[in-house]
Amino acid sequence: MDSLPGYDSMSVGEVEPMPGYVDLITRASTVMLGALRDCGACGLEISKRTLLDNAYITWTEIGLFFICAVMWTQIRRGLTECLFKPFAQWCGLQPQDTDKMPESAWKLVFYTMSWSYSTYLLFFTNYNFFHNPPSVFYDWKSGMMVPMDIAIAYLIQGSFYGHSIYATVYMDAWRKDSTVMVVHHVITLALITFSYAFRFHNIGLLVLFLHDINDVQLEFTKLNVYFKTRGGGYYPIHDILSSMGFVSFSITWFWFRLYWFPLKVLYATCVSSLQSVPNIPFYFFFNFLLLMLLCMNIYWFLFIVALLAKVLTGQMNDVKDLREYEGEEGAQRALLKASEQQQQSEEAGHLNHSAENQPLTNSTERRQVQNGINKEKHL
Repeated sequence: MDSLPGYDSMSVGEVEPMPGYVDLITRASTVMLGALRDCGACGLEISKRTLLDNAYITWTEIGLFFICAVMWTQIRRGLTECLFKPFAQWCGLQPQDTDKMPESAWKLVFYTMSWSYSTYLLFFTNYNFFHNPPSVFYDWKSGMMVPMDIAIAYLIQGSFYGHSIYATVYMDAWRKDSTVMVVHHVITLALITFSYAFRFHNIGLLVLFLHDINDVQLEFTKLNVYFKTRGGGYYPIHDILSSMGFVSFSITWFWFRLYWFPLKVLYATCVSSLQSVPNIPFYFFFNFLLLMLLCMNIYWFLFIVALLAKVLTGQMNDVKDLREYEGEEGAQRALLKASEQQQQSEEAGHLNHSAENQPLTNSTERRQVQNGINKEKHL
């Protein structure tokens, strides 16, 4: 393949400036169209031969994946029954929040651990992938050894997403976007598995770092949403923390997943990869999966924008769970909301009747009403 435009005078070790969106679109489309024209012999047969020649994964690694996936499931069940759920009940969370809190607590623990480890690898070791993304393909060789520290990160993340596919279907509350979540987990697991097998582990580490931070902030925000109403009282500190978490979550979602991810990762995989490895295997397949991941990031960002718009326009007074529920739980929540509205109407009518007969009612005896439940305010 001919040399790519703009690379003739650039040395391999030089740090290339991060492109803009326009540069990404024009360069990536030009390079990919050129690669497609040069791929005259592409087809099922050559794909099968490329898979057999370049994929390296052992049965021991596959066995470790399944063992760790089962281990994550059992650890989550143990923590849920012995720690998270008893703590939620002890705090006096509302019943629906008691059911949802263990899921968020478990994810917060895991993603904090995994993101901290990937941050350590990218910023406190000799890996320069974040500051110089094209370097992920320097010295790439088929079947090359995966460094042990990156292999550990891959085992942790791959087995967790294997567990997450099962957990989303059988353990988590079913939400409006749960189907998209399952697709996301399948695509992520495919990216992790194939990038490891084809030794694209360097770019995989960068992808994991750019995505895990948002999960930490999301679960932190949701936990504070659950804890702001508990024990018959309202706690403003959790309302403030949930609002701060949502603002931080919204900013970093755009910055990490919609700015750095396409301009660092997609540019490296679409453009820089062919500079370092002209015949890189499964070029279109991996870029297709990464583009699908970007599309899902945009899809979920629409949820964030919609929630932010409701808060700013006064349609929602505070931050609530970011996704709607479906199925039996959705019906129960709808019935509960209707019941609360009816109760509030009856209380309003009773107050009006009492005001006519007793105009000097002491308003200080009233307690704050939120979500149809009488609550006292606590710090």
